[in-house]
Amino acid sequence: MAKDVHVEKRINVPDGVEVDIDGMRVTVRGPRGELSRDFSHARGIIIGKEGNEIIVEAYFADSRKRALVGSIASHINNMITGVTKGFRYKLKIIYSHFPMKVELNGDKLIISNFLGEKADRIAKILPGVTVEIKGQDIIVEGIDVESVGQTAANIEAATKIKDRDRRKFMDGIYIYEKGVAE
Repeated sequence: MAKDVHVEKRINVPDGVEVDIDGMRVTVRGPRGELSRDFSHARGIIIGKEGNEIIVEAYFADSRKRALVGSIASHINNMITGVTKGFRYKLKIIYSHFPMKVELNGDKLIISNFLGEKADRIAKILPGVTVEIKGQDIIVEGIDVESVGQTAANIEAATKIKDRDRRKFMDGIYIYEKGVAE
């Protein structure tokens, strides 16, 4: 197993975005807000700034360190995209057996009459994420890709069907589009 002497990834910082690096803590500020993340778990990785570029690098890197350099660079890139454009997931409400009712209540999405069930199903909405219901669509938006994705996954998982034939009972809320909000 060979080690690379030097591995680095460079991330260009666009105009209007400010990046602060304090050791292994990276804070990104932009027109849509501020995101901060701590990468102190990544031993042997160096995060630095040179002009309008962020450099993530490692010396004498084995496969684990090479992977960490790419992962941290991707996280920082997602933070920059989040504070400039934001992220949006779209979900579709689908039912054929019982008309499902979906409503927002604070930091929860309440799904009523799912497959005729008496008890409501509840999906948690994470902080910093906005959820909007437009007809049969649910739009989940925010600046943190992980919070937006987890909220969409919570909504989809709340309507998971057990003990029924999936070919007949296709009712549920499903993610059909994900990407940058702009």
